[in-house]
Amino acid sequence: MVDVDRAAELGKRVNSRVSEEGAGWSCQQIGTFQALRPSRKSFSWLKPATLWRSRNEILAQLFGDPSNEVRRRWIAAREQQGVDPDFRIKPEVGAEYSFLVVGDTGEGDASQYAVVPGLLKIGQGTAFTVIASDVIYPTGSGNEYCDKFFRPYQDYPAPIYAIPGNHDWYDGLGGFMRVFCDAPALKAKHMGFSLSPAGLRGLLWKKPEAIDEAKLAEARSRRSRPEQRATQPAPYWVIDLPGLLLVGIDTGIRGTLDREQGEWLRRVSADPRPKILITGKPIYDRNAYHPCPIDGGGTVDEIVRDPARNYVAAIGGDTHNYQRYPVTANGRVIQYIVSGGGGAFMHATHTIPRVDVGGVHEDDFRCYPLRGDSLSFYSKLYRERLRMPWLYLTPDQGLVLMSRQIGNTPPRKPGTGEGGPDGSPPGPAPVKITTRMKWAARVLGGRPMPLRLPVGRTFHRYFSELSDWDTPPFFKNFLHVSVEAGDLRIRCFAATGCLPQEMDPPLEDEVVIPLAPQEPAPAP
Repeated sequence: MVDVDRAAELGKRVNSRVSEEGAGWSCQQIGTFQALRPSRKSFSWLKPATLWRSRNEILAQLFGDPSNEVRRRWIAAREQQGVDPDFRIKPEVGAEYSFLVVGDTGEGDASQYAVVPGLLKIGQGTAFTVIASDVIYPTGSGNEYCDKFFRPYQDYPAPIYAIPGNHDWYDGLGGFMRVFCDAPALKAKHMGFSLSPAGLRGLLWKKPEAIDEAKLAEARSRRSRPEQRATQPAPYWVIDLPGLLLVGIDTGIRGTLDREQGEWLRRVSADPRPKILITGKPIYDRNAYHPCPIDGGGTVDEIVRDPARNYVAAIGGDTHNYQRYPVTANGRVIQYIVSGGGGAFMHATHTIPRVDVGGVHEDDFRCYPLRGDSLSFYSKLYRERLRMPWLYLTPDQGLVLMSRQIGNTPPRKPGTGEGGPDGSPPGPAPVKITTRMKWAARVLGGRPMPLRLPVGRTFHRYFSELSDWDTPPFFKNFLHVSVEAGDLRIRCFAATGCLPQEMDPPLEDEVVIPLAPQEPAPAP
């Protein structure tokens, strides 16, 4: 079994805060993940067929989101099948244990498979893994699980649980419920056409795909060992662990909870034990606050912030990078984490402004990739995609530019032009900011301006093919969470796609949370 503490110590020496090499910029040898891929095809968002299949996101915004109504039907069907009404999962673990959390995985191309070797290494000895949002792109089809779920994780020896993301809902949750809950498809609900918003939505809405059961059975054979098998009760659940509850919620397409799920969340959160929330939409993201409304009143974050509920962390997917906001609420610190770098294209971090949301100071905020690396990555990407060589900024230039823009100390020491004490040759020269560099940073989104390239949310929805990158560095991440000696430890490990970082996955962030002992709530 891998010694995770030893791996973490090694990871501290090779991460992106230490050197460009740790970030994967000077990759001399691509990792072994290439041999795991079923093909060299890349996932593309700009194909007309892909965009048409993904139309439910836009329809939900224009004509209303039916996810809550459909979820009620799924839950009613699961209750008729006799599942625990609290949707409780009880893995067999000891007093000390660990598990993985990985978000937004399922593109099925290089960016997903690049995460696998490091995940398998750090994940040795973990009790289970949780996928937080968007198991399958683009539409959650049950016919795409082979190469986007079963194949990449076929060598992970423990169960995998999941909460759905918005893309899993584009298939009406049919693929997700079949794979993770072993639930049969819902009966089709026929409605007459009307000129109402719901009628127009029904006319254009993508219907769930019929699942090829033979194909799914063949895919399942890749994770068929007894210790890998697990059937979760519903799309939202609570994992009951010694001294800790892991509470997963289903936020549908638009990031809300239906009334019944809200009531369930309040009920299971009454247990006084410490808790981690796993959600498909992060509560804090890009220096903005998204409390997640609940139908009928209230928000998810009101529950998380309530001291009586004893939440110590909230981890959300959907955004494809890593961010951590230590927010002080009601006299205690709650760690709000974005962890969606498990396999899809990278969302920029250099467009995140100086952090002040929720009273968090910029110096206490953490992100991966570093803003400077993000700026350099997108400059390289646009230079090659759009044939605009003047846009390119080196990692050192990106580091200095972003630190000047944000007003913080560079998280990694930039070049000095000096040689090492052992006589090694001089490194990069000190960065001198030029007018060309300032304009490149502005165009790439590093500073506000009337016209800039679409590297933010617009990029995610309409231009993401431009960031579909099949060579390192990938700037992917996953979390290793452990409970031992009364402490909860959350570690963010990176996956660059380079062989050195496969062998010693970089540790990009770590936080330790003391867990006060609590007794389980008495049975009602």
